[in-house]
Amino acid sequence: MSADLKKRAAAAALEFVRPGMRLGIGTGSTADEFTKLLGAKVAAGLDVIGVPTSVRTADLARSLGIRLATLDEMPELDLTVDGADEIGPGLALIKGGGGALLREKIVAAASARMVVIADASKVVDPIGAFPLPIEVNAFGLGSTALKIARAAAELGLDGPLVKRVKADGSDFVTDGGHLILDASFRRIPDPMSLARALVDIPGVVEHGLFIGLASAAVVARADGVDILSP
Repeated sequence: MSADLKKRAAAAALEFVRPGMRLGIGTGSTADEFTKLLGAKVAAGLDVIGVPTSVRTADLARSLGIRLATLDEMPELDLTVDGADEIGPGLALIKGGGGALLREKIVAAASARMVVIADASKVVDPIGAFPLPIEVNAFGLGSTALKIARAAAELGLDGPLVKRVKADGSDFVTDGGHLILDASFRRIPDPMSLARALVDIPGVVEHGLFIGLASAAVVARADGVDILSP
């Protein structure tokens, strides 16, 4: 996604923001563009308060003068704006490429509306070409991975489960202190069944399938912006 398309999608999503809103603020390069534009609006007098979905987002928002709160302090939100790695039919999403899927899902679920920002290349049918992030407890990792593979096989899915690592080869650890397994299933024709199967596995903390959470998607194209509904 080019920087221009990211900014275009972020600017269009800013139209959903109203004074006095309680906002969930997403994580990732596209969400960063929204946060920067929001910061400019706040500097010009817009009164909102945000709940960030990661330490990284909190640092950026704070540097731009955006007032922040925790979800404990403000447990119900009006709107969350966040990016997505894939957008499928019914606005089923794959998220978590940036590693913040657990907090992103908690914040999205606390919001009256969730608006997703992306470019047209992220709109696919079916989802699954982007590896599905699965956040797991470090304890019993091998057993958890085996159960994930078996549950996927029962749904006709296969593909490698790869523990996410950083550039230096060390484990990628989420803000919640967990690990991530990236599942390359290639295609997920029934995301709801997979989501239910993953939730039932001890050791799985959360997964990157966001189903029934997005109320709109702002999709930037070279020739304009589309607003998609479920």
